[in-house]
Amino acid sequence: MRVALHTRLKPGTEAAYEQAHREVPEELTRAIRAAGAHAWTIWRSGLDLFHVIDCDDYPSLIAALEDLPVNIAWQARMSGYLDVVHDYTAEGATKGLPEVWNLP
Repeated sequence: MRVALHTRLKPGTEAAYEQAHREVPEELTRAIRAAGAHAWTIWRSGLDLFHVIDCDDYPSLIAALEDLPVNIAWQARMSGYLDVVHDYTAEGATKGLPEVWNLP
């Protein structure tokens, strides 16, 4: 499964957000992989962040991470940088960014 997400930074937090991502705890990256993620890339354009996640099942991945102390601490840190957390809702109509075109 491939999911594309959009998040947005609070103005002035760009450098701190990028620095934080140079320091992602190894315990968290191991947990993300164990939860079924194969790859996760984030691009930044100004305040806008675009994520592409290749995983077994995104809702299951998020559920597996939800109660882990290392993820709770990471999400608390990220909340200081993010204006829009993400646009993915498993129950609602939004399932991340819709694919418009793909070069096979």
